[in-house]
Amino acid sequence: MSAAAKSNAALPVAAPEVFTLSEAAAYLRVSEKVLRQLAEEAAVPGRKLGKEWRFLKSALQDWLRVVPVPKVSASDSKQRLLALAGVWKDDPTLDELLKGIYKERGRPMIETEK
Repeated sequence: MSAAAKSNAALPVAAPEVFTLSEAAAYLRVSEKVLRQLAEEAAVPGRKLGKEWRFLKSALQDWLRVVPVPKVSASDSKQRLLALAGVWKDDPTLDELLKGIYKERGRPMIETEK
């Protein structure tokens, strides 16, 4: 055995940063079938290389940390926006807040006709 091979043999093997489908499934503790479906739906970060999937460990960790935003219908979304707008209507600080916003933008609150 060469000196280089002997020195490399003593080095610890680092955990891979890129997982295969089976490695990522084991890491996430889900079945390969479930992970494949999530990846195909782009619900989990992964890349398909030819016929095989690859998953970056750090991307999976970030994905696990993120709190998912619930899906809402268009009508729900509109109702939520209207309810939020209603919260502002009686806010005593709204006028000052708007003045500050328009001042930062460098334009008046009310456009004058020319």
